[in-house]
Amino acid sequence: MSVPAFGLGTFRLQGQVVIDSVSTGLELGYRVIDTAQIYENEAEVGEAIVASGIAREDLFITSKIWVANFAKDRLIDSLKESLRKLQTDYLDLTLIHWPSPEDQVPVEAFMGALLEAKRLGLTRQIGVSNFTIDLMKQAIAAVGAEHIATLQIELHPYLQNRKVVEFAQRHGIQITSYMTLAYGEVLKDPVIQQIANRLQATPAQVTLAWAMQLGYAVIPSSTKRANLASNLQACALTLSDADMALIAGLDRGQRLTSPKGIAPNWD
Repeated sequence: MSVPAFGLGTFRLQGQVVIDSVSTGLELGYRVIDTAQIYENEAEVGEAIVASGIAREDLFITSKIWVANFAKDRLIDSLKESLRKLQTDYLDLTLIHWPSPEDQVPVEAFMGALLEAKRLGLTRQIGVSNFTIDLMKQAIAAVGAEHIATLQIELHPYLQNRKVVEFAQRHGIQITSYMTLAYGEVLKDPVIQQIANRLQATPAQVTLAWAMQLGYAVIPSSTKRANLASNLQACALTLSDADMALIAGLDRGQRLTSPKGIAPNWD
């Protein structure tokens, strides 16, 4: 897989909170960190990474280009600014965070600029986030599916996004699931709780293992050491076909993230 299966998300974490989360995660064994320009925490994430003393080549760092930086003359400059904040010479993965509102910057333009950033060595891989099938088709037409490492989308047991997943996988594009725990909603689900009890696991471990077993990468976040350590153990959990089928049956198309003025017309 282009993108490691398990990482640490930093959405909504800022200041000392994100420094502590990333520092603790790295200490526990996390090596994949996901941030974004709009999170306004790249500098703090960079600070925690440098303080950890872990060699850069042992880490996988992802950031995302915000919509205000899509113009060709802005995208690469904004990526260089992200690198300065993160105190690194390159990213392992750079994503387009959301499609351009009202198509102000065409997909072809920002994907072309992102591919140029890859050619310049500023990022090792590129990808997209929050794209529909139509937008993915445009991205593939612009740079070729072989250059699109992943599609990062909201995906959890209550929103399984099967149409989009099937299209991406058919083109060799890996899925990264964000909000895999649905802000904690799925942890209360009786089906997931029953599976967790039977396997002597936590509902979070079951949910994360479910996503990874489907071939998705996951990037859960937490500010609590116990949860960071516990989530990591999902990598060692295997669900039966029957368990996977039970969770497949929980899909209800419940989308939790759809910002006005930015979100596309979802499939």
